[in-house]
Amino acid sequence: MDNRLKRQRDFDTVFNKGKKAFCDNLTLIYFKRQFGETKIGISVGKKHGKAVVRNRIKRLIRAVYIPLLPYIKESYFIVFLPRVKESYSFESFKKSVVYLLKREHLLDERFQ
Repeated sequence: MDNRLKRQRDFDTVFNKGKKAFCDNLTLIYFKRQFGETKIGISVGKKHGKAVVRNRIKRLIRAVYIPLLPYIKESYFIVFLPRVKESYSFESFKKSVVYLLKREHLLDERFQ
């Protein structure tokens, strides 16, 4: 089961047609799909630093959303865009991801 958003065409669909939600650490862009499983992508620009830093940010965000996948309603394309900060932590990303998914009603009632 591969839930990663990989194709440029899919990213373009999300960026052009998706809805956006914002918080301190992240921007969430999502687009409802007709069918299929939810796919999630992370876009980290070069403003965040060199490849080591960008890959660490992606690993942290991935570690946050993987346990949440069973609780995401229906079928979506979701992209997370982190904001440029001095430092990044697992806890801050966890709070932001859960907050944004709840605010946009993408998590079902089973999640607490």
